[in-house]
Amino acid sequence: MPELPEVETTCRGIQPHIEGKTVKSVLVRQPQLRWPVSAELGEILPGQRINKVSRRGKYLLLETKAGCVLIHLGMSGSLRITKKSEEVKKHDHVDIIMKNGAILRYHDPRRFGCMLWAGQQPFKHVLLEKLGPEPLTDDFNADHLFALSRKRNAAIKNFIMDGHIVVGVGNIYANEALFAAGIKPRRAAGKVSKAAYIRLVAAIKAILAEAIEQGGTTLRDFVGGDGKPGYFKQSLSVYGRGGESCVNCQTTLKEIRLGQRSTVYCPKCQR
Repeated sequence: MPELPEVETTCRGIQPHIEGKTVKSVLVRQPQLRWPVSAELGEILPGQRINKVSRRGKYLLLETKAGCVLIHLGMSGSLRITKKSEEVKKHDHVDIIMKNGAILRYHDPRRFGCMLWAGQQPFKHVLLEKLGPEPLTDDFNADHLFALSRKRNAAIKNFIMDGHIVVGVGNIYANEALFAAGIKPRRAAGKVSKAAYIRLVAAIKAILAEAIEQGGTTLRDFVGGDGKPGYFKQSLSVYGRGGESCVNCQTTLKEIRLGQRSTVYCPKCQR
């Protein structure tokens, strides 16, 4: 699944091509995604100017005067800028066609993503209204995590992956941040000290910022909005390296399952 850095990369990739541009038409080839493609996209969006392209968590927002398009890439979705002359691929489900000829094309083999009309108050939409703070803002800090974690028995890895606690810390980057902070993934969130949360917040911010800078992790199904894959995968310290040596102490990394997800950690460096 594309994580926050991949979504941010997509946002930055498509932004210069459609922001400030006017929509000519919308072509829906396959309306059955995770939820049906909103009819308003074809009824209201044509003729509207896209005033802003932004991101909230793992959602992309295309804001117009009439309302907002809410997009999630799901497990395998991607957005790219293309032209009418480019051949339509099997899983190209939706085209937002601009008056200048550019096409924002949504591709999703597994169809777990969504394209919804969120109206004029998108942040009150059911998918957005209860999301936690953005990890790269000042609202996300050690005080926030420490206060919400008290008396929580959930594993710290699951805790920081909860979108109500903080948005966008997906599996890959949760593994990496916990390693950088020296915290064992199975440790109860309520047992993590304030000092450890200070390290963890710093690690999350640094790792996500670096991933965004490098263009996101190269995932099998992901292509950036500008057509370029990410290159952060070469820098991963633990994710996908179960059974290999720790980059710090050479101890063999352990791989377990937490919340149905692969979790890799160093039994020596992480406590």
